[in-house]
Parts: sequence; C-alpha cells; structure tokens
Amino acid sequence: MTIYTNINMDMDTRIDILGEAKIESPIAKELNGSRQEIFKDDNERVLIELEAKKITEAIQEGTIPPSFELAGPRKKIYFDPSKLKCALVTCGGLCPGLNNIIRSIVLELYHSYGVRHIYGIRYGLQGFIPEYQHDVQDLSPANVVDIHEMGGSILGSSRGPQDIEVIVDCLERMNIGILFMIGGDGTLMAASKIDASIRQRGLKISVIGVPKTIDNDIHMVSKSFGFDTAVDIATGAIKGAHKEAEGYPNGIGLIKLMGRYSGFIAATATLAQQDVNFVLIPEIDFDLEGPNGLITKLQERLAQRKHAVILIAEGAGQKFFESHKAEYDPSGNIKLHDIGLFLKEQIQKYFAARDMDISLKYIDPSYMIRSLPANSNDHVYCTFLGRDAVHAGIAGKTNMIIGHWNDHFVHVPVPLTAGKRKHVVAGDKLWQTVLEATGQGSLVHP
Repeated sequence: MTIYTNINMDMDTRIDILGEAKIESPIAKELNGSRQEIFKDDNERVLIELEAKKITEAIQEGTIPPSFELAGPRKKIYFDPSKLKCALVTCGGLCPGLNNIIRSIVLELYHSYGVRHIYGIRYGLQGFIPEYQHDVQDLSPANVVDIHEMGGSILGSSRGPQDIEVIVDCLERMNIGILFMIGGDGTLMAASKIDASIRQRGLKISVIGVPKTIDNDIHMVSKSFGFDTAVDIATGAIKGAHKEAEGYPNGIGLIKLMGRYSGFIAATATLAQQDVNFVLIPEIDFDLEGPNGLITKLQERLAQRKHAVILIAEGAGQKFFESHKAEYDPSGNIKLHDIGLFLKEQIQKYFAARDMDISLKYIDPSYMIRSLPANSNDHVYCTFLGRDAVHAGIAGKTNMIIGHWNDHFVHVPVPLTAGKRKHVVAGDKLWQTVLEATGQGSLVHP
C-alpha cells in the first residue's frame, strides 16, 4: 500500500517508439473480429493522481493531469514476428517470480506472435561480454513449461556494471530486435544507457524492462513481483519466532528481513501476521536505550507479557555503524552492516548486565525467501507483466518498463523511475496501521 503525496503534475510520461507500427497484429487474425476490445490504444491512459482536489486544481490552472499509457496488445505492430529475434536477461539479486516472467514472455512471443528465435542471456549482463564466454540459451515453450515451479532464475544472474558499448555490439551481432531486461534499479539505469547507445548508432532495437525488487521500492510502480511471496514466507518466520518467544520466560523472537532502503516487507508482514511487537525499518529512526529506546520498551514488554517479537529490515539502524569504513558491492551499493546480529548482541549484553535471564532466538530467512518459487498471487502477476512486456516490445516501444498503477498495468518511461526509490512514509496509512497493530509508539528520545 503506497500513497504518493507529492506527484509532479508536469512529469513527462511519453513513451519512446522505434517508428510507425504498420503490421497487422497476428492476434487480430486469431480473433476473427470476435474480441477486438482486447486491443489498447496509446490514447487510453490511466491517471497517476487520484485525488479529486488535485486533479481539479491542475485543470483549473490549465495543466493536463499526468497519466500513463495503458499496457496491452496493439492492433498494429512494428516488428515482423517471422523475422524477429528476442533476448531475455535477468540481473541483480534473485527474487521469487523470475522464472515466471521468463516463462510468460517466451509463451507470449511463441504462441501469440509466432516468434521462433528467443534467446536467454546467461548470468546477467556478463552474458553479453565475450571474455566471460557464457553460453546463450535457446528458449522455447518446451524448455520453460515447468520453470515457474522452481525458484531462482534458469538464466542465472550477476551483479556489477559491464561495458555498455560491448553489450550493444553483442546485440548488433546477434541481430536482436527486442531486449527484455528483468532487474532492479541498477538494471533499469543500465537499460537506459543501452537504449541511448542504440539510438546513437541508429539501430532499431527495443529495450523493455520488467522491474524486479523483492523490497517493493521501485519508484512509480505500486507493486513489484516477488513481494507477495516475500510477505507470505515472512509470516511463517513470524509465527515461528512468536511460538519460540512464548515458549520460554522472557522469550524474545528476533527476525531480520530484506529491505535495504525501504521497509515494505517488514511493515506488510507485520500486518499479515499480527504477532509482532516492534518493527524497525530504514525510514523510521530508533534509539536503543533511554526513555523511548527500543531496549527500554522491550524490558517493559517482558515485564508485562513475558515475551516479545521484534522484526527488523536489513537497512534499519545503520546509524549505529557510522564509525565503520564504508564498503561497496560490485553493483555500487553500499554494503550494509548486519543490524540483526548487532541488535542480538546489544539485547543480550543489556539484560546480562542486569542479571536478567532471557531466551533470544534469532531468525534470518532472507536468502531462503529470495530463492523460493513465487506463490499463486505472484505467479498471476508475473503472467500479466511478462505478456504486457511482449505487447509493448512488438509494438516498437522502447526505454520503458511495465508497471502497475491504480489497479492497471501501464507503460512507464525508464527515466521516470530509474535512480529513484519508493519509501514507507511515516504519515501514510501503512505505517500508521503498523503502529496501531504493534503499539510500539516512538522509539526515539523525546
């Protein structure tokens, strides 16, 4: 649940195209005029702002409220499917649903449009670079039919930047018409650079992104795939932590979940399984000791109820490591310090100094969650995303992602979303409901 309170009424939502779409879609021939309403027009749009007052004010000021193109098949397409070659690549961290996206793209290309040349690029952007010598994988319905039942990505992945010009050299050599890039913020920024190089060379290659992050923090996308599965599995960890905590006097269940910059998984899982007493996320500050400190309130909770459950996102509490030297991963992300183990040690030290026995169980299901198959909700969601990505690419659209906004699948320009993040906002309904469910109040010194 995300509310954007500061939507720019002047944002540019135009989608780039390779050229005029002149070819009749093969989907139209299959329908024989029976269901022509499935086709969408570029003029069919979804308003970004839903608040009536803001829309009215924009119109009164002579501003057209911003909107996104509606995703879906077009009557006319740009590429000739019989001659089209497509490539798929998955980049960055693993996430539930990667194989589902691959499967839906391949099945839509093959069965709906008759595309027969579909290639999987192995191990992320490394797969384009000759020196790594990664094989290219042929993709067809026969070898993707069951992959949605598996976790991970059948194409593998990698982190870190690669030479953009060498990537485009590879696309040109392979005569690729559409490149589908499945990944997070770093991947989307790379997609924009790849598109820029393609244009500079005067090539006709469509670059379509499918946004991926288990953290659900992609800007201007209401929900990313894999998030539902992450919340689903996280609730199991909460149940286990709660039972462990209840089973011993002064029992404490401490769970660390993913969420580098945004606490959507932790906040949503808390509401899905309301056995959590304290939730710590990157967006909301907290102190350890003092009148409102976490450990102070934890001690009060144990005195009253004899047990407690604490849920923490991996990016929370990084202020406690300010004296440590910053390190970075191959993608350029700062390496987070382990707030879970730090908090475990601080809690144990605090109560040991007061001769108070506690039973603390620490649970970190993060990498298990990342690599598991998608649940039913995410499987359906991935089906929509993958198939709409195909419709957009075939129509000649480029430098865009398939997003979800106001209950519709839409086309979002990459420049509008790359390099920005969505966050839990203190005054929004999600966090306010978390506070009501946990009763934790402020954890910062007054």
